[in-house]
Amino acid sequence: MMRFAFLLLVISTDGVTSKKVCSYLDVLDYLNLTKDSNVFKLTRPVLDYTHPTTVELDIFLYAILALIEKTQTFIPFIWAAMKWKHEGISWDPAEFCGISQIAIPRDMLWRPDLFIFEMIQKDDSPLNPYILVSSDGMVHSEEDMKVVSTCKLDVHKFPFDTQRCNISVASAIHHADEMRLLPCSNSSRATQFTREVLKTQGEWEFIQISVSSFNMTYSNRQWDNLIYTFTMRRRPLLHVINFLLPILFFLCLDLASFFIADHRGEKLGFKVTVLLAISVLLLILNDILPSMSNKTPLIATYCIVIFALMLLSLLETILVTHLLEKDSVAQEKVGPADDWQQKKEKVKTQDCTTEENKQTSCVCICKVSAGEKQHELLPMAEEVNSRIQSGDSHVLLLILEELKELQKNVDLHLNSRLEGGKSCLLAARINKVFFIFYVTTVSLFLPLIFIEWHT
Repeated sequence: MMRFAFLLLVISTDGVTSKKVCSYLDVLDYLNLTKDSNVFKLTRPVLDYTHPTTVELDIFLYAILALIEKTQTFIPFIWAAMKWKHEGISWDPAEFCGISQIAIPRDMLWRPDLFIFEMIQKDDSPLNPYILVSSDGMVHSEEDMKVVSTCKLDVHKFPFDTQRCNISVASAIHHADEMRLLPCSNSSRATQFTREVLKTQGEWEFIQISVSSFNMTYSNRQWDNLIYTFTMRRRPLLHVINFLLPILFFLCLDLASFFIADHRGEKLGFKVTVLLAISVLLLILNDILPSMSNKTPLIATYCIVIFALMLLSLLETILVTHLLEKDSVAQEKVGPADDWQQKKEKVKTQDCTTEENKQTSCVCICKVSAGEKQHELLPMAEEVNSRIQSGDSHVLLLILEELKELQKNVDLHLNSRLEGGKSCLLAARINKVFFIFYVTTVSLFLPLIFIEWHT
């Protein structure tokens, strides 16, 4: 019985000790990566130099950090995954306890010398320190990077614009005979995966990623290129609220200013204030849009046309005010009504004095005694009559002079009234015609510009 138990113990102990223990170092020792790994990163990993190395690349979008119109800069945060075959590395997973993949430092193996054509600033993101090696020799590398790239922006329809920015990838020294660069995923898969992992978009709405490849010829050699085109549409609500609507409100205020009386100075000051407000918004627009563009931005046309209409409205107000001031000056040339009244009273006073003289002379003649002789009265009567006649002629001359002066002043007053009436009539006509022109221009321009924005 004791022997049987001892035999079972020996058999069970042998079973435990026969189980093989494996580690990643065993794989590295087998591949000779622990002794000297420089041989694996010196040259392109092929056994026959005529065999090209095929590199498959995937680029997905994690976040749209910025798209700056002024500097024509596109800053995305992307995830780049690539894989290639290292022909000098392979092992049998069955010999190493089923280990089929191993992670090693990225500097131990050769890596493709890929670069981005549009990148204008070195990436300062931390690099992934490891790469993944499979038992069949496939090497997988994944990187998260912030790309500061240049992008040719079309701001013609700002802020209702759609932008397309490219990230072009190619090898720096290996041409197509040495290294083939192929996309790992097509456009639809890249777009779908990006929508799943996209974290932030800011004012932009991601539309799609399109993947294309072409061969570039340089120095009689062809180079493989991959182009990832990111399509984004701007969310215009912020710019509409902060820019387009205020300008439209200022236009409505300027249109409403036609109902302010022209003979006061408030209308002119109001229009100048509105024009200065538009100028401030134009300065803000100048900080947003690029200095050069193939087409004039529609928002610039929108602002300039409204600014020109307000400027014409200001000039029209100045002209109407000038005509009304001219009418006022013409009316002030006519003497006040008190002068006419004073002159009339003067004439009446002189007439009364003459009449009193006549009555006094008559009374004196009548009071002569009846005993006086007729021949003594005749010379006195003749003298009195001559004095009366000379007084009457003097009064008539004064009245005639006053009537002439009165006629002259009346003619001057009528001419001034007629001239002032022409100025007022001309100002009213100008105001009416310009108001019709203003409303017609605005009614045609605004629908056309908004239709052009959305087509």
